[in-house]
Amino acid sequence: MKKLILALAATAAFASPAMANEGRIEARGGVIWFGNGGGSEDVYGIAAGYDFDLGSSAFAGVEASGDIVGATGSKVAFGLTGRLGAKVAGNTKLYVDGGYTSEPCTGCVDAVHAGLGAEVGFGNAMYGKIGYRHFFTSNGAPDSDTVAVGLGVRF
Repeated sequence: MKKLILALAATAAFASPAMANEGRIEARGGVIWFGNGGGSEDVYGIAAGYDFDLGSSAFAGVEASGDIVGATGSKVAFGLTGRLGAKVAGNTKLYVDGGYTSEPCTGCVDAVHAGLGAEVGFGNAMYGKIGYRHFFTSNGAPDSDTVAVGLGVRF
């Protein structure tokens, strides 16, 4: 019983600070270019995430997203991403991320992605962001890359 109480107390001690961390939602847009001379297209979408403090200068987070590649019409590529970063220079965050993205078009393949980015806060709640991602595809399909900018709200 003592071990159970200690385990619950430790869980509460580590979980409580996370309640003071921040959620976020953003709109973003940019360009995707395809390997092997596949050209480039516009890409745009939305994302929602939550960042957990790892001390005063680091954080970890999760993000769910939906993006559309312009040439594909209306098929949404859904993504699930984890990120790890540093809080620098006031309200600025630098991070690396990685995750999974579903197929962006009919006949395309899903991919694992990795990237990096920066968020800069404007006031208490708004932020701007720029990010790069590389998509590692399979089944002989060419890899692709994106650069996107976004505008979001932290809460």
